Amino acid sequence: MRIKPRGSQFFQLLADAAANLVTATALLRDLTEASPPDREAIAARLHEVEHAGDDLTHTIMVELNSTFVTPFDREDIQALAARIDDVLDFVDTAADLAVLYRLDKFPPGTDGMLRVLCRAAELTAESMPGLSKVGELSPYWIEINALENEADHTYRRMLADLFQPGADALEVLKAKEVVEQFELAADGFEHVADVVQTIAVKES
Repeated sequence: MRIKPRGSQFFQLLADAAANLVTATALLRDLTEASPPDREAIAARLHEVEHAGDDLTHTIMVELNSTFVTPFDREDIQALAARIDDVLDFVDTAADLAVLYRLDKFPPGTDGMLRVLCRAAELTAESMPGLSKVGELSPYWIEINALENEADHTYRRMLADLFQPGADALEVLKAKEVVEQFELAADGFEHVADVVQTIAVKES
């Protein structure tokens, strides 16, 4: 096994993976604001971002297998990379379903949910370079938790609006599946923050 220094490459790889989330959530926001004919091209660009994220995750796993000493527990680095990749998958799936289902329009509350997702992505990207001083990142996971609570509230209101009497059942089901991916992405950001907090506890 090739011996490397204390795994400083992981900080950059994780920062790159988190930066990918900023691009992905911005594209999803653009897709929700676009007219149906323009959504397919945006979804295709988002899918390319998702592939780039998969490549980064793969690189991190390869580095874990070839690095003798890592900055944190291997399991935590693996979990952090996987949780970031999960968020990217949820965002990509939301876009894909919106296009495949030919969703006519997004339900009320979508703009608020996308604001939360974009902010969570920005916070995550801003915080990943600070992993070398992980104990100073408490404002990050506190705000992420607050955003996830806001997303939960918005999600419940969106469902309530969808299931109003007289709504077209098929359109409701299609929109509900897309909205569920929004909620899963918001939960996913909290899971990323939970891993960071776990690392901070271990390093304290």
